[in-house]
Amino acid sequence: MLHGGPGAPGSALGLARCLAASFRVLEPLQRRSGAVPLTVARHVADLAAVMPERAAIVGWSWGAMLGLSFAARHPERVSGLVVVGCGTYDESSRAELHLGLAERLGETGRARVEALKKELAGEPDARRRDALFAKLGAEIGRAEAYDRFPDDSAEEPGLLADAAGFQETWDDALRLQREGIEPAIFANIRAGVLMLHGPADPHPGPETRDVLRRFVPQLEYVELPRSGHEPWRERQARARFFEIVRDWLRGTGGCADTGPPASGRGR
Repeated sequence: MLHGGPGAPGSALGLARCLAASFRVLEPLQRRSGAVPLTVARHVADLAAVMPERAAIVGWSWGAMLGLSFAARHPERVSGLVVVGCGTYDESSRAELHLGLAERLGETGRARVEALKKELAGEPDARRRDALFAKLGAEIGRAEAYDRFPDDSAEEPGLLADAAGFQETWDDALRLQREGIEPAIFANIRAGVLMLHGPADPHPGPETRDVLRRFVPQLEYVELPRSGHEPWRERQARARFFEIVRDWLRGTGGCADTGPPASGRGR
C-alpha cells in the first residue's frame, strides 16, 4: 500500500486498514527528506528493499505513480497493480487539474490556499513548513471530495508531512516526464493494472488513462460515480470501491488471501 504526497505519510492509512480485513497489508512509509536527495529512483530502490519478492501493489495519488514506476523497473516482482486517483503525466492534464481544483475551491478556498502557499514560501523553519504543508494538503483534499465522511484514521497522528520531500520528489518526477522516460518506461509492466477514478476528482482520470494506455495496453479503467480523490472515504462510493478492489486482487490481480488478516507499517 503506497501513500500519496509525495511527502504525505499516513495519508492512506484508512485504505490500508480496510484492505487488511481481507489481505496481509504492508504500508511502507516513504523516506523523508534529509541527507539523501529524494528521487523517483531512490523511492523505487527503498520499496525494492522492503517489499516481498512478489506482491500486489495498491497505490493512491502519488503512490499510484510510484507503483507504476516500481512495476516498470521490477516487473517480475509485481503480481498486480491498483492505481487510485492517479497523478498526471503531461502539461495539458495538469492544466485541467489546476482549473478543476480552482473551480472546486471557490473564491474563499482559493484565498485560503494562496495564503497558505505564501506563508509556506516565507517560512524558514522546516518543522513549521511541514505543518503548513499538511494544512495546505487538507484544504485541497476537501475540495477534491464529492461527499466525504470524516475519517480520523486517514492520517496517522504524529506523522508530519514532508514539504521538502514533496518538492524534491515531484521535481524529479517532472524531470522524468520532460525527458520522455516516464510514462514510456511503463511499457515494461507485465502485471495487470486496474485504474480507479472518481469523476469528482479534479485529477483528469480519462486523460491520464489514455496517456497510460499507450504504454500499458492491459490497463483496465473503472470510474466510480459520486466519488472524488479518496474513494474509500466517500459515503456513496466506499462499498463499491472496496468490492471492486478486493475482487480484482483475488482474481485478475493475482493476489489471494494470505492467512490471518494483518497489517504492517515501516519507514
